[in-house]
Amino acid sequence: MADLKSQTPTQTLDVLGRVCPYPLVLTKKQLEKMGNGVLKILCDAPASAEDSIPRYAEKQGYPIEVVKLEDKGYWEIYIEKK
Repeated sequence: MADLKSQTPTQTLDVLGRVCPYPLVLTKKQLEKMGNGVLKILCDAPASAEDSIPRYAEKQGYPIEVVKLEDKGYWEIYIEKK
């Protein structure tokens, strides 16, 4: 698997403070309108970061990397759209 977090993201989506289902809905919309590249998502909703967004990405066949930043209290999620 490619190290997605080492790549420069094409776009960043900040869904901090949003609860399910908004992080997933906004992620889907962003991926639909962006071209190929890496989308970096900042998310502090555990259900979205650990379940719904990774499951959606895998179902779509997008490589995904989820990094939990314990000290900051949120996740960085990297999804590559090819």
